[in-house]
Amino acid sequence: MAAPMSWRRLVYSVYTPALSGVFTRISDKFFRKHDRRRGSSLLLLAPLLAEAELVPVPPSRPPSSVEGLHARFRWMADHVPAFRVPGARVHILHSPEEFYQVMKARIKTAKSRVVMASLYLGTGPLEQDLVDCMEEALERSQNQGSSPDLQVSMLLDYTRGSRGKNNSRTMLLPLLQRFPDQMRVSLYHTPDLRGLLRLLVPERFNETIGVQHIKAYLFDDSLIISGANLSDSYFTNRQDRYVLLEDCPEVANFFADLVGAVGDVSLQLQPDDSVHMLDGMVHPYKGNRKDFSASAQQRIMEVVNTACIRQRLLEAEHSPEEEAEAEAEAPGSADQSSSSDTWVFPLVQMKPLGIHLDEQVTRRLLTEAGGDSTVYLTSGYFNLTRAYMRLVLGAGADYRILMAAPEVNGFFGAKGVAGAIPAAYIHLAHQFYSKVCALGQESRVHLHEYHRANWTFHAKGLWYYLDGSDRPCLTLIGSPNFGYRSVHRDLEAQIAIVTENEELQAQLQQEQEMLYKQSSEVSGNTFKQPDRYVKLWVKLVTPLIKNFF
Repeated sequence: MAAPMSWRRLVYSVYTPALSGVFTRISDKFFRKHDRRRGSSLLLLAPLLAEAELVPVPPSRPPSSVEGLHARFRWMADHVPAFRVPGARVHILHSPEEFYQVMKARIKTAKSRVVMASLYLGTGPLEQDLVDCMEEALERSQNQGSSPDLQVSMLLDYTRGSRGKNNSRTMLLPLLQRFPDQMRVSLYHTPDLRGLLRLLVPERFNETIGVQHIKAYLFDDSLIISGANLSDSYFTNRQDRYVLLEDCPEVANFFADLVGAVGDVSLQLQPDDSVHMLDGMVHPYKGNRKDFSASAQQRIMEVVNTACIRQRLLEAEHSPEEEAEAEAEAPGSADQSSSSDTWVFPLVQMKPLGIHLDEQVTRRLLTEAGGDSTVYLTSGYFNLTRAYMRLVLGAGADYRILMAAPEVNGFFGAKGVAGAIPAAYIHLAHQFYSKVCALGQESRVHLHEYHRANWTFHAKGLWYYLDGSDRPCLTLIGSPNFGYRSVHRDLEAQIAIVTENEELQAQLQQEQEMLYKQSSEVSGNTFKQPDRYVKLWVKLVTPLIKNFF
């Protein structure tokens, strides 16, 4: 037990939640005061207020073994853990069907753990097949001995996972009832949906306040990071992005711990469909808002900071001098180390809990994208925050931005207010394009629309190219959309992959080309087409939609 305690002491020596508590108390008082005075208009100021909260992280000494591309991007290790992995173990998946089949196969063969984080689990036959795979794996584990090794942990959003009579909870209850010692279902509830607001906001609309949006699917020591949910369209005709990290135990352990930490501060689903908090945990909507956020932040940042320290110590053990000594003692060992030609940086964004690591890294990445760089950026819901928009328009890099055409927007054809969302995104895209033209940036910033009959578009992330290279050296992939919700409302996670591995670079290039080949470039005439007409009332409510959808 001594070792874990020493890690905790190290963690608390570099991280003190008291400082965060000061900012939390100040912002809480500000919001309560101005909410009473101005009502919902404060939402429009939220991006500016939130940006002021960013606190720079003290830089660490970069590992001396980092060379080449890693030296250019090693500053990320000042913010988040840095995992060195062989690029040959990183595989890009290209289709919803491949994503689905890989998950099913990995669940069936899992021996020790299955950890899955998603917004929700759907209720159709494809989702039931996925649950059946879990049941099969749990049965096999039980039949192999008196103490089964396999543990299955699911993290979903409470509001989305509870929507309707048949929902994510009812899909998983049979497993909870049959395997109570091996199955855990955690339902994250945002602390911002509480009191009178929780009573008045109806189902579906309550999801706009904030959700658990992380998409991570872990099987033993392998991991899929994606933006895709566990629902039939994401397995068939909803295009997203997916990366499989094969046999990368350190990265897998980090995400298992991260999902576990969020699960610890979430409501626990019981076999009778009731929910309760773990002993000693603050309730997200019945407890004190400040206390919940502080305790959740401490629990989650303990995972991040512990991983940072561990990885820095591991890097110190792999200095060039030590690797030379290892090579002299065991020829071939240096070759094995040099095969770790890829770095993985996990980026976490949980602004309701005071955590904004992804925002810090993304802002610096966009800031430092100079004239020697080209960035291909994609979002299923193109809604850049004011800060990101300012960086894109003011940077030196060339940008190729891919967004959903109205007919492939996930809300296309929806009933009620949701049916106006595609038109609101047309208006946002038009506003952005007009700014590009007003600044004379048309030759540097290009907009593209994704088209595909009978499909929807949900891909997000970016590919980063250095001058003279026809393959990306860096990608961001995961759940964030670069929009207001991703930065300010939801729980998000993605990974930055920096690689010198030519085969992995080729995979990333193929992925980028596959998506952009389905697109057409936007021009001024695009917004003059009859199907791009936006009604006045939609334009008026677009600021509201921008903040909540």
